[in-house]
Amino acid sequence: MAKIGEAGKRGPQVRSDCWIKVELGDELGLRIDLQSKVAGMYGDRIRRQVEEGCRTLGVPHAAVAVEDQGALPYVIAARLECAVRRAGVQPAAELLPPAVRREHGPSAGDRLRRSRLYLPGNEPKFHVNAGLHGPDGIILDLEDSVAPAEKDAARAVVRNALRAVDFRGAERMVRINQGERGLEDLDWIVPHGCQLVLVPKVEDPEQVRAVDRRIAALRQQHGVRHDILLMPIVESALGAWKAWEIAAAGPNVAALAIGLEDYTADIGAQRTNEGRESFWARAQVLNGARAAGVQPIDTVFSDVEDKDGLRAACLEARALGFVGKGCIHPRQIAVVHEAFAPDRAEIAKAQQIVLAYEDAERRGLGVVSLGSKMIDAPVVKRALATVATALQVGRLEADWRQDAGA
Repeated sequence: MAKIGEAGKRGPQVRSDCWIKVELGDELGLRIDLQSKVAGMYGDRIRRQVEEGCRTLGVPHAAVAVEDQGALPYVIAARLECAVRRAGVQPAAELLPPAVRREHGPSAGDRLRRSRLYLPGNEPKFHVNAGLHGPDGIILDLEDSVAPAEKDAARAVVRNALRAVDFRGAERMVRINQGERGLEDLDWIVPHGCQLVLVPKVEDPEQVRAVDRRIAALRQQHGVRHDILLMPIVESALGAWKAWEIAAAGPNVAALAIGLEDYTADIGAQRTNEGRESFWARAQVLNGARAAGVQPIDTVFSDVEDKDGLRAACLEARALGFVGKGCIHPRQIAVVHEAFAPDRAEIAKAQQIVLAYEDAERRGLGVVSLGSKMIDAPVVKRALATVATALQVGRLEADWRQDAGA
């Protein structure tokens, strides 16, 4: 009986993807049946890629059918490898595209994370241009947005996207699955340029430490020199109860996020834009993150069409102390960035306080004053943070002290 595996998507509505079927044979060589919307320009190249890919995977004899709807090489490679695996073959080697090495360095714990854009891991049509929208981070999702039957296919696509796609400086994030499946996801992403791992539905710090241990072992095995950061997501009553413990689970935790769809379902409440039903949990995550010295990240805003609602939600989140929000559509990014940036009045006031503080330090004074008003340490700390944020988001020039006459 022939062994057959297929992977990918087919049909006239598909774009930037392909469907590949592999039927293993004996001593027949490779027979490739290619149908492609770009066959006139790239047909020979696609055929060569499939031939070379089969040899790399250790499949010298097979009938391969390809229906291509403009898939990039990294997608073709992922679909071919998945089809071969589904045919029952353990590949001789992974089918890896060349890496965009300039993007594969370490990330920083304190970098801007105002926006993180979720992209379904098994939908390559969303990947290539995601960086053009300027999010602070791009999440290639292996969890909720991927059907259970397609988890294996998503792993191959996400791995190859990490290597091949230019995300234009956005932090390269992956949301893994829960439990053992999530630990296995790490095998596919740690060696290939992932900078931050989102750990979903965390209810105990040991879940975070298990992920961190697996990452450490894989880094050593594959010679990955940079740290890979973690962002646990609190999505239940128990997780909210243990927010501080989760945020403090290890030195690689950079941020703590909250997911309200699962949380409100867990407590038996309807999620509302006003958020009264989730205020306690958000406060737990916020204070737990701050107490642990990591960034507190607010949930996604699910109504893509409601920009005013999104803006109000972001302003409220920032007023509470959150530093960022999740995005499920590129059009939300600009709104989020605007809302989480300090305005001119805030920046001007912060500049005055910082200059007064620096002047008092130069003069050896133990008290900071602005005019006739005394400025205490927490106010100075907040002003320094505002100036730092304004510099990061480009609302203040590096030489602002000269312009201020300092």
